[in-house]
Amino acid sequence: MRIAETVTFGGSGLDRRAGLRRDAAGLAAALASGTVLPLWRGKPLMEGDHPVWVPKGHPVLDQARQPVFLGIDDGVPRFAADLSDWVPDPGAELPGPGFLDQTVQEHPAMAKGQGFAELRGVMALLSPREAELVATAKAILQWHASHGFCAACGARSDVVQGGWQRSCPACGAQHFPRTDPVVIMLVTHGNSVLLGRSPGWPEGMFSLLAGFVEPGETLEAAVRREVLEETGVTCGAVGYLASQPWPFPASLMIGARTEANGTAIVLDPLELEQALWLPREELVSVFAGRHPVIRPSRKGAIANFILRAWLADRLD
Repeated sequence: MRIAETVTFGGSGLDRRAGLRRDAAGLAAALASGTVLPLWRGKPLMEGDHPVWVPKGHPVLDQARQPVFLGIDDGVPRFAADLSDWVPDPGAELPGPGFLDQTVQEHPAMAKGQGFAELRGVMALLSPREAELVATAKAILQWHASHGFCAACGARSDVVQGGWQRSCPACGAQHFPRTDPVVIMLVTHGNSVLLGRSPGWPEGMFSLLAGFVEPGETLEAAVRREVLEETGVTCGAVGYLASQPWPFPASLMIGARTEANGTAIVLDPLELEQALWLPREELVSVFAGRHPVIRPSRKGAIANFILRAWLADRLD
């Protein structure tokens, strides 16, 4: 797709300056002159539609863990720091159960109107550069939060390389951030598209089928397998469309298209609650908010991006 990288979290041309990660003195100088994005339990600090960057030494960072280097943003070194050890004041609204966390936590060191917000709720509002920076920050900090110990010997590992590596002082093993590949498929048959909904999703929410790529599997094979397993539909040739970093928690969504060999659906109830073929004309009414059953997919997600491109005949 010619418009592939316009997807939310798509490439904005961020200078990640990988060589600087190995330069301890250079990183220290960059941190002194740069800015830091605080995140609390995966939620970036926001003010309206924009992330809030603070200088090194700002009081909000008093309980922050070691900052990680994100890159150079138009000459400004950008870092991110995890504030998950901070505890909001008693009586503050905390994240609750549900598909989307709509709570905002305000830190006493920050101005009124600035707070930690769920990325899913603001991702479509961010500029391409802001989106790439925030997605990178969320993904890398979540990796550190869940990979604090060496997978080889169990000892606590150290953060090195500006946050892009963990080193085990006990056995010398080196660990690097992981990204899990996920295929997400535009499955069509004639003028209709195959949609499904997972158990627990909000009422009326449908999306493209998706699934993790398994070891020893090509992307094409993963597309056919996932569609067959979830709906019993067999597919033919597979083509690549676009990709999207998806930091919930650490996936790379790989958009593909394929044509189904038939329309009979045999549902796997463990994977999907419902699946259906939706004609193009009905999809238009979905995005217009006029469909009686199906709600528009979430803005910012690659499923929404691909479906809109299919409607506009922009998959080339």
